[in-house]
Amino acid sequence: MDRALSELLTTEGGMSADDVKDCAALAQDSGQGLDRLLVTKGYLSEAQMLKILSRYLSYPFRQDLREADVPKTFVDRVPVHFARSFNLVGVEEINGTVQVATCAPFDLHPVDDLATLLNKEVDVVLAPKAEITSLINRAYKTKADVVDEALTDLNEDENVISLDTEIEEGEDLLDVSRKAPLVKLVNMILFQALKMRASDVHVQPFADRIQVRYRIDGVLYDMEAPPKKYQDAITSRIKVMGKMDIAERRLPQDGRATLRLGEADVDVRISTIPTTYGERVVMRLLDKSARVYRLSEIGLDKHNEDILRHFVGYTHGVIFVTGPTGSGKTTTLYAALSEQNTQEKNILTIEDPVEYNLSGISQVQVNTKKGLTFAAGLRSFLRQDPDIMMIGEVRDGETADIAIRAALTGHLVFSTLHTNDASSAVTRMLDIGVEPYLVASSVLLCVAQRLVRVNCPKCRSPVDPDRELRAKLESVGLSLDEFPGQRVIMGKGCDFCFNSGYVDRTAIYEMLPVDEPVRVRIMERAGASVIKREAIERASLRTLRQDGLNKVRNGVTTIDEVLRVTQKDEV
Repeated sequence: MDRALSELLTTEGGMSADDVKDCAALAQDSGQGLDRLLVTKGYLSEAQMLKILSRYLSYPFRQDLREADVPKTFVDRVPVHFARSFNLVGVEEINGTVQVATCAPFDLHPVDDLATLLNKEVDVVLAPKAEITSLINRAYKTKADVVDEALTDLNEDENVISLDTEIEEGEDLLDVSRKAPLVKLVNMILFQALKMRASDVHVQPFADRIQVRYRIDGVLYDMEAPPKKYQDAITSRIKVMGKMDIAERRLPQDGRATLRLGEADVDVRISTIPTTYGERVVMRLLDKSARVYRLSEIGLDKHNEDILRHFVGYTHGVIFVTGPTGSGKTTTLYAALSEQNTQEKNILTIEDPVEYNLSGISQVQVNTKKGLTFAAGLRSFLRQDPDIMMIGEVRDGETADIAIRAALTGHLVFSTLHTNDASSAVTRMLDIGVEPYLVASSVLLCVAQRLVRVNCPKCRSPVDPDRELRAKLESVGLSLDEFPGQRVIMGKGCDFCFNSGYVDRTAIYEMLPVDEPVRVRIMERAGASVIKREAIERASLRTLRQDGLNKVRNGVTTIDEVLRVTQKDEV
């Protein structure tokens, strides 16, 4: 071992001379790099080792790469698998020389190969492996025109039907360097969808083309349109991913796959149906790494948040969250569950499917083929000594009856329903056969919600309303005097929001506490409109539209969004 390095390891690394000699001998015998050996044996941390090598080799050391901007040349010319395999990433380009971060400075061959790939001079800087991996993921996530590039490769390749009939569990979408052009195209369609925050990908066949559409923030956008001749091959590749029968084209099929995008796991639910022009495919994307929101982050104003927190703190009863598919009901329930102390309480959920992973909570997925229905799962839950139970959805009288009786025997139950407003939730219980006295004595709160798109933070600005916008505001009873300077905040459209003027979504709410007047009406089997009208008159309910208009006044969303997802308040 070099004497200078040996001295640095003893003086700055705190190692004894004997330990240094032993490690040097072991490295020589095993062929393992001394730098890695010192870290794996626990003599030094990675950061300590890199700082010492920085002194020894006169390479700069960068502890943090969060502010680094990977040169476009690096992303365009270096395959992601090469960067990952050798832990190399460009952090800067100065006067034609690319600075490249590595955590293994003694591995010289990959650096030489990298210089050849870039056709530029390369200078080495040292950085921790975790920082390099994170920067690689960020850099290749933002690579532009990936689908166009994949389509070009597909058009140039004659062997289109190479499907890769085996798919690795957890395959990385970005690792396409050794993939067939068709596989690369499908991976890039999914990658682009995730990059644009899409929740669903539609592959819809027409007479002359295949139209790929992404649902972003609840709205469908037309994207790529691959040539019609690739239709069967694209559909078959997606079926291979979902472990479906590629020979069956006349019946609907369902499948699922788990993919990776960098460090994030993505669950893909795949559905195919036969149409006039061929099979139509819809893929639902569920990012398993998506964080669980807290109650303060889901769009509740102080009034509604106080109501929800009050009832979530109860020890028994039922809280229903209602709304159509994709209105954020599960997110709201998870936000409520995440506020509970899981060390003191036993919390069980039964869902179809399990959309988020919550630590400290036992989650069960419905499996109707094996007989594990909502009702069967709930009956078992009652023998598990639960404090709080969450039911993904009340679909039938049996499930509703068990949920209600669980609440009456001292459990707090959260569940969802498909109704249009909060007051319809209690009448739905009566419609599916639950006795009025059971509903009146167990249901605590009914929450209705919808999702509206949020004004883009990059391009939102006050605008002078034109005649059409004024008319819309007046139609819902809003006056320009309610807006600062009589100007309405809207997103103009920019690259960040894909020129839509919106980024992300928030929820608007309607909350109906089941107080004594409501209980009386339930016992009388009164209609939903009667319950709603009286609650509004008592000021114990604020409608979805009223909550949405408050968000318009505050510049959170636009009047168009509120009108799109709510109906006129007719009670």
